[in-house]
Amino acid sequence: MAGVNKVILIGNLGADPEVKHLEGDKVVANLRLATTEAYKDRSGNRVENTEWHDLELWDGQARVAEQYLKKGSQIYVEGKIKSDTWQDDQGNNRKKIRIRVLSFTMLGSRNAAQDEGPSGMENSAGNSGGGNRNQVASGPAVDSEEDGTDDLPF
Repeated sequence: MAGVNKVILIGNLGADPEVKHLEGDKVVANLRLATTEAYKDRSGNRVENTEWHDLELWDGQARVAEQYLKKGSQIYVEGKIKSDTWQDDQGNNRKKIRIRVLSFTMLGSRNAAQDEGPSGMENSAGNSGGGNRNQVASGPAVDSEEDGTDDLPF
């Protein structure tokens, strides 16, 4: 029986993307995503639990992340869990878990990372060309006025 390795996350970036340009026009972006759950404990006190996730984006997605994502940006991510194992300089076995992003959608207003305005869809991930299995943002960014209002009649 085949297994399933699928991750869906919605959270906020803890820092600006770290982007590396590699040989052969390859680009990789590494992001730190925080997901927070809130609940009330038995005493009725509100408890928040934040988990941090390491994300890895390649090529077109990495270029979109470099251009549009900033610390505080809210994103919806679909991907899969990947793990690396190695031995450090002292001979200790080490393991790092990361999420290889297959698609993502930018959430929130254009200035959400700065002013934490109301959420709304800004840009979504779609298929990239050339048969690449990774997906990149394909729609145009929503234009809005500097003060956060738009010119929609409703």
